Amino acid sequence: MPNVQGAGVVVTGAGGGIGAAIARRFAAAGARVVVNDLDAGKAKLVADEIGAVPVPGDASHIIESSREALGGTVDIYCANAGLASGGGAEAGEDVWARAWDVNVMAHVRAAQALLPEWLERGSGRFVSTVSAAGLLTMIGAAPYSVTKHGALAFAEWLSLTYRHRGIKVHAICPQGVRTDMLTASGSAGELVLAPGAIEPEDVADALFGAIAADRFLVLPHPEVADYYRARAADTDRWLRGMNRLQRQWEGTGA
Repeated sequence: MPNVQGAGVVVTGAGGGIGAAIARRFAAAGARVVVNDLDAGKAKLVADEIGAVPVPGDASHIIESSREALGGTVDIYCANAGLASGGGAEAGEDVWARAWDVNVMAHVRAAQALLPEWLERGSGRFVSTVSAAGLLTMIGAAPYSVTKHGALAFAEWLSLTYRHRGIKVHAICPQGVRTDMLTASGSAGELVLAPGAIEPEDVADALFGAIAADRFLVLPHPEVADYYRARAADTDRWLRGMNRLQRQWEGTGA
């Protein structure tokens, strides 16, 4: 288990699901944890359970309040809050804008606020919950897929730019996880994600394994690595396979 004893950790979107599991795991390892969620009641419930501090609100604007709650320093930031926006190219401008804001720009804003201190002291850890959709894609969910690609690209950029200055970055890329987000994914989620769905605690375990191994990609579903390689090796073949899946989904009457 990585030594995070006493570290100041912020987990956004931690009122349930993956975020709550990550917060519980860090707290069990001895970290001082801030539990963030838009739902203040959910944030407080998880925080009270694990002896953490609830800091509710929009994840884009909680760095200063989190620093205060942790006594001045954030050591590990888990950008977990996300929005599973469905629809295709026809989705409204407001849907696309909200997806970009939550899934990408909230990560950018957090990095802007954290990097000066981290670079000055030569250490810091940024954890981005991306989804396998950021490595691959997801049928029926263009805003989600596109913005998760953006989240992965930003995490990659942070890692390659600052790793020699002590900044560690991890991108969590699970497929189906038994959370409210999976339930809300509808028939596409039932077809693609539900059959191999895992528990949120499995994602937290995979994250701690990646931290211990100093590994960028966190793959709670190991088969995603094979899909990612296949996509890169023969993109046209991979696209044909995904199109078959799309047609299968359409055949269900979705």
